[in-house]
This record gives sequence, C-alpha cells and structure tokens, in this order.
Amino acid sequence: MTTAATRHSDRRISPVFLGILAVTAVTGWATWTGFAEQPGVAVFLFVTAAWIVSLCLHEYAHARTALHSGDTSVGAKGYLTLNPMKYTHALLSIVLPVVFVIMGGIGLPGGAVFIERGRIRGRWRHSLISAAGPLTNVLFAVVCTAPFWLDALDGVPAGFRFALAFLALLQVTAAILNFLPVPGLDGYGVIEPWLSYGVRRQVEPFAPFGLLFVFALLWVPSVNGAFFGVVDSLLGALGIDEFDTYCGYELFRFWREPSGYCAVSP
Repeated sequence: MTTAATRHSDRRISPVFLGILAVTAVTGWATWTGFAEQPGVAVFLFVTAAWIVSLCLHEYAHARTALHSGDTSVGAKGYLTLNPMKYTHALLSIVLPVVFVIMGGIGLPGGAVFIERGRIRGRWRHSLISAAGPLTNVLFAVVCTAPFWLDALDGVPAGFRFALAFLALLQVTAAILNFLPVPGLDGYGVIEPWLSYGVRRQVEPFAPFGLLFVFALLWVPSVNGAFFGVVDSLLGALGIDEFDTYCGYELFRFWREPSGYCAVSP
C-alpha cells in the first residue's frame, strides 16, 4: 500500500527553506567578515534567518516523529519539506515568534503542524511527538553555545560572537517555554496522554490561549526577572556572559540608538 507520505516529492526540501538557509549563510558570513556597512543589519538578518530555520526544524521534528509513530498524513500536508508556508498557522509559526524576538528578545514558540492523533497508538508515542520540537531547540542551543563552553572563541569576531550568544539565548528561552506544562504548548502535550479523560476535557478550551497567557505573564516584571534569571544562569553555565547576550540583542535591534558598550570593529 502506497501512502502520500512515501512519495519522494512530499519529502523533498522546499526551495523556501533552502532560501532561508542561504540567507542565514550569507548574513552569517557578512557578520563574521564585517562586510556589511552596518553590522547591526547583518546581525539582524543572520539571527532572524537562523531563528526561522530553527522554527522550521522544530516543526519538522514534530512531523517526522509523528510519521514514524503512525500518522502518514504529514507527508501530503507538506510538513516534511521544511516549508514554513505549509504550517497550519503560518502567522503563528513564523511571524509572531519573530515579532516576539524583536519586542522582547524572547524565543517564544509559535504555531504548529496538525498531527492526526487518532492514527497514533500508545501514550509514549504521543508524548514523544510533543517533546520532539523543544528537544530540537535544546540541540540547537547546544550547537550555538559549543564555541563558548569549548573555549573555541579565539579569532571569532566580536559581532559574530554577540550574534551567536543572542541566538543561543533565543533557543534556551524557546526550550524552556515549550516545555512548560501549559495547555497549547508542547510541555502540556507531553503530559496530556497521561491525564484522565475528564481533566483533558476541562483543560481543552484553554489550549488556544496558552501561548498568549505565557506571553502576558512574561510582561510582569517579577516574572520576567525570575525567568531571565534562570536563562542567564543556564547560559552562564555554558560559558556565555550576560554582556555577550546584551550586545547581541543591541546589535540585533540596529534601528535603536546604541549604548556605546558594544562597538564592533568593521
């Protein structure tokens, strides 16, 4: 029996994703070499493109795990092509996470791929599908922080180091937020299969508002301070100084007046 998911065309990497990957590479090179006349513009484009790449990989991890767990419909929906335009809510999946980064330097998770849960058997499989996305952010964070905890920063230009530190912050915040057991987020998806039917029915109406609730809560100064205290501690343990992430965020927001603390030599 042939399913839509087994067609090669359903798994071919999308030109859209390859284009985003190319932008990441080119702007990463521009940030490294100082080729750009305005370093902040290069950092903005590099971090934004790399962030979108991580969002695509996050959703791909959900879809790929679902495919191997029994949902063969993900191929026909285009989820295996890494094309963000194929997501259930392109606005939530891509646009809003980028806006959140610009507004507050937070890697807030976005929308999702639609998994046909009825095709999947076994609570462990359901939990693994939900966990696959944020685990991708964890892996991405490990890659971004590797030069810091491996003491491999000799010769790395300051602008690129700042950009990498800020990108690492986004991945760490995304991983933490995604794993929160809040309805609508992946953390709740991990534990949901283990809850009673009655509890799931009571919680279900709140799922569409979970993301907005988390975002609103992060605007509370005490909550925001505690959250970023945890993030800074994790990054510090991985060798990233708060100064690096601060400068990365400052360069990222190139349209604002610079403080003067994060000058980057051309």
